[in-house]
Amino acid sequence: MRHYTAEQIAELPSKYRAHFINSCTGFKSANLLGSISEDGITNVAIFSSVTHLGSNPPLLSFILRPTTVDRNTYDNLKKTGVFTVNHVNQNFIKEAHKTSAKYDGTVSEFDKTLLNEEYLDDFKAPYVQQSRIKLGCTFENEYFIKENDCHFIIGRIQHIYVDREIQAEDGWLNLERAQTVCIDGLDGYALPQILNRFTYAQPDQPVNSIKDLGS
Repeated sequence: MRHYTAEQIAELPSKYRAHFINSCTGFKSANLLGSISEDGITNVAIFSSVTHLGSNPPLLSFILRPTTVDRNTYDNLKKTGVFTVNHVNQNFIKEAHKTSAKYDGTVSEFDKTLLNEEYLDDFKAPYVQQSRIKLGCTFENEYFIKENDCHFIIGRIQHIYVDREIQAEDGWLNLERAQTVCIDGLDGYALPQILNRFTYAQPDQPVNSIKDLGS
């Protein structure tokens, strides 16, 4: 195996290091975060850091990079208190990737891509119409990460919309059926395949396969 020390990593060219470090921790989620400014300008941006935090209450988190430059998503959610999280599926990965471009706050990424905004149940922030799993969230809290000047954002899930054929009887969502993609590094998109489900693991008890994958 090839071995990199911390010193060698620090000396790598910046773009090489970015691709390397962003992919070495494994596949990441692919979500489009939708928000709207106080002036009514919508924003949609791809994030690979959305993570489950807890089910009761239903919380999620994501990382915002340093705010030394304009971060429209951050400004919008702090001022309006709401945002949406929309799964990226294989049918619009190119359009989703386009939202990583740095547009001015007066420009909506919906206008620069083929993504369509939609509004559900009087929720102020826009959802992505093409998404098969979408969450409406309220801003809950944030923590400043001094080690790299990033912000750890916590959101509370207020609404969930899923296509009916995606959900199994026990509540589990079949993300393969939803064609939800994941991200490898900064710009690689992959379609995961579900290999199995297993029963709840307990000490010294057998773990059995769950045959129902949401069919």
